[in-house]
Amino acid sequence: MTPPAEDTFMNHPSGPPRSSILGRGSYAESLRIGAILRKETVGGALLVAGAVIALIWANSPAADSYFALRDLKIGYEPWHLELSLGAWAADGLLAIFFFLVGLELKREFVAGDLRQFSKSIVPIAAAAGGVIVPAVIYTFINASSPETLRGWAIPTATDIAFAVAVLAIIGSHLPSGLRIFLLTLAVVDDLIAISIIAIFYSTDIQLPPLLFALIPLGAYTFLAQKYRRFFGTKPVAAWLILLPLGVAVWALIHASGIHATVAGVLLGFAVPVIRSQASGGPNAGPGLSEIFEHRFRPISAGIAVPVFAFFSAGVAVGGWEGLGTALSGSVAIGIIVALVLGKPIGILGTTWLLTKITKASLDSSFKWIDVLGVSMLAGIGFTVSLLVAELGFGQGSIHDDHAKVGILAASLLAAILASIVLSTRNRQYRIAEAEEAVDSDEDGIPDVYQQEHRP
Repeated sequence: MTPPAEDTFMNHPSGPPRSSILGRGSYAESLRIGAILRKETVGGALLVAGAVIALIWANSPAADSYFALRDLKIGYEPWHLELSLGAWAADGLLAIFFFLVGLELKREFVAGDLRQFSKSIVPIAAAAGGVIVPAVIYTFINASSPETLRGWAIPTATDIAFAVAVLAIIGSHLPSGLRIFLLTLAVVDDLIAISIIAIFYSTDIQLPPLLFALIPLGAYTFLAQKYRRFFGTKPVAAWLILLPLGVAVWALIHASGIHATVAGVLLGFAVPVIRSQASGGPNAGPGLSEIFEHRFRPISAGIAVPVFAFFSAGVAVGGWEGLGTALSGSVAIGIIVALVLGKPIGILGTTWLLTKITKASLDSSFKWIDVLGVSMLAGIGFTVSLLVAELGFGQGSIHDDHAKVGILAASLLAAILASIVLSTRNRQYRIAEAEEAVDSDEDGIPDVYQQEHRP
């Protein structure tokens, strides 16, 4: 039995109840979010490991072998698919990551808590604020240089895997409301980043391949919708039937000039969320979207994103002098200030403004200092930021190298600051976690079920 979501909480002993923002959401949603975050914790650790190995290798005596590996080209040139390994990681493997983003986005707005406007408005607005403010800050710092201004979108993204890895390291017990807020914030953030990539970083659009891509995309959508039960119960069928169609969509969109990761999002949107009536309807269990999410998230978090980080994070710093030169440039300064200060200002400021406009209050399980900590954590912009840097400046260019240094420095600084804030609140989080368990008991959910599935 899934308890109903709580829309309001009595935050004061006297007076009428005030509506609550960043509430706990439904218990089922908390379980699902917790399961996702546990998987992202492993992915985040692998992501960090890939980046560290790349940095060490790229600045070692064997640095030439790293760059030779990254720039090694493989593929079929007549189909415009002779790409370097670094490009395959950015265009190909990251498409898997964005496929998961598409699945998650659609599920949130079709069957998740975000289908309710009252619950979706806060993370959507906060994500928008967390994109606009960093972009404005970077633009202001680089306004005098049209060449570096192309990187304005670099500090707009949040890396949820990296952020969750930080939470795991500090052992934070974030209340479910904050966990849901962080994940949905990152998902909406990714949607905005995808839109930015498709609109501002796609060049020389070729219409014929784009139109031809509609054919395999239409076939993929029809089959996934019509035979959702078949693909849900027969994993091999998805690999043999849907995967080739997905690869065709990816290849044609890549040839069209639109960044190929957009194909991953479109394919994710095409997968049905609700369980078919033949399988018992919406209440009988997870739909095909959630099934695919469970199947492919380990591939994304365990292989695709770490390999991309390995090929993208490797930058030859050039010793302390080179590091100082990179960090003193307007590109790195713009990214660091935008991620470390701009993200918290945009997210926290927008959330606070909504409370004033709607007369709402925070959920009783946390305070504004907790929202500040999560907002700082959102300043970890790694995977998508590295991708946008390569798209904006070109892989291996001096500005791209400076951008990577800025991204790494900003993400590390944001992680440290967020850890300081959130670790001091762990005692309060444990109390809130215990209260959530009591609330679940009152709703009739067995203790054993809670122990096995609690996030």
